[in-house]
Amino acid sequence: MKELEVKVLNIDLKEMESKLMSLGATLIDKELQVNTLIDSKENFIQGKLDSYLRIRETKSTLTKDTKLTLTMKKNINREGIRENIEINTDISDKNAILEILESLGYYVIQEGFKERTSYILNNARFDLDKWDDLTYPYPYMEIEVNDEDELKDIVKLLNIPKENISTKSIVELRKEKNLL
Repeated sequence: MKELEVKVLNIDLKEMESKLMSLGATLIDKELQVNTLIDSKENFIQGKLDSYLRIRETKSTLTKDTKLTLTMKKNINREGIRENIEINTDISDKNAILEILESLGYYVIQEGFKERTSYILNNARFDLDKWDDLTYPYPYMEIEVNDEDELKDIVKLLNIPKENISTKSIVELRKEKNLL
């Protein structure tokens, strides 16, 4: 699946959620996530592939459903908008997958905990994210769109300052803040 997204930094999540609701956005879900990043000791996936491998455990606070997903996310462009190829598969046993990956030379490099509230408005997805303080103590919003024109319209509609828009990954943001 191809994904076009940006992060909006330096925002108040409650204020942004109020804006989205006042514009008629539809709540998709509220989640508690455990994100487990995996790489080799040489950081092959991140360093050589400009990608990351993740196991995400998602628990919906609305439905109480829990889901485990293995994802390989490959960055293919960062000019103006972050473009990724995302390959996902549901898994049933996190420990078994981790054991398989470890036997292949891939290990858990970081585990982070995130609260996410997601909305849809005008075919765009908005994820309001708050990580645990050790992972990334600054809240942000991800906007996922179908094309750059749609992003421009949303930025204007929500009155988002251009300097708050980032195409950086969470790993890059963590490096910037010396959180690695």
